[in-house]
Amino acid sequence: MTRDMTLRGILLMLLFCAIAPLLDVSAKLAAEGGIPVGQITTGRFIVQGLLMLPIVLMMGLSLALTARALAFSVLRAFFLILSTFSFVSGIAVMPVADALAIAFVEPFILLILGSLIFGDQVGPRRIAACAVGFGGALLVIQPSIQVFGLVALWPLGTAFFFAFYMLVTRSISAFMHPVAMQFHTSWTGLLMCLPVMIFAEGSGIGPLDPVWPEGLNWLWLVGVGFWASVSHMSMTYALKYAPSATLAPLHYSEIVVAVILGYLIFGDFPNAMTWTGIAIIVSSGLYIIHRERMSARLRARAAEALTAAP
Repeated sequence: MTRDMTLRGILLMLLFCAIAPLLDVSAKLAAEGGIPVGQITTGRFIVQGLLMLPIVLMMGLSLALTARALAFSVLRAFFLILSTFSFVSGIAVMPVADALAIAFVEPFILLILGSLIFGDQVGPRRIAACAVGFGGALLVIQPSIQVFGLVALWPLGTAFFFAFYMLVTRSISAFMHPVAMQFHTSWTGLLMCLPVMIFAEGSGIGPLDPVWPEGLNWLWLVGVGFWASVSHMSMTYALKYAPSATLAPLHYSEIVVAVILGYLIFGDFPNAMTWTGIAIIVSSGLYIIHRERMSARLRARAAEALTAAP
């Protein structure tokens, strides 16, 4: 990749980190406005699907799906539904930055699952970094549980479900265009969410019983899907222009934006223990990224040696 392309990828990744927290802010504002979590989750797929359809058509991408692609799309959407529902359930009552910090243990879970499912090589140093990262998450979770109750565990569920979502994405990306992938995930997710909303109407089940949005709640619901679409497209194309090893450390700047927005909009600011936990999570994540880079270099050198051997 040329330097210009790498720079373009870095800028797009920074754009993702600046935009993605707006999705969380929109979801929190909608929840505080009385919109059930399940309805916010469903709204994301409606708006995202409507936005992605014209893009897919303009790019000339096929809307047809093989049985295999459909199965993977359904599975990907299923984990995204659970991840979104869990995160919105958390931020409905707790600060966005706290919830995001807890959810950032996802790379550690992904590393472990990659080892168990795909047989990826994971050394003791990276396993230790995962353990330290989880310890940092506990520093964020503990005071949050004292203030908000067990709802503080919802972002941890987000981390687990999003890790599975990423593993499915890793599998499906080998045979599906990323833009088409976003669209198919949207409509399959919507088909799973809508029946639940229909059957839950009038049930009195708080997180699922839909309501008619009023005033700015329409804007917040549209914002969830809009910012989800724009941010994920930014990340998709960032990965097209720059190596993931280059972009991964930049992802942690999302926490900085979340802290700023949380303070400006909701008056939330992390306490000392939360900041300590965030620092531990970020440090552990950056160490794992460093080890991944070293392993990639060693594999590249070994491949070059085999190629050069007579």
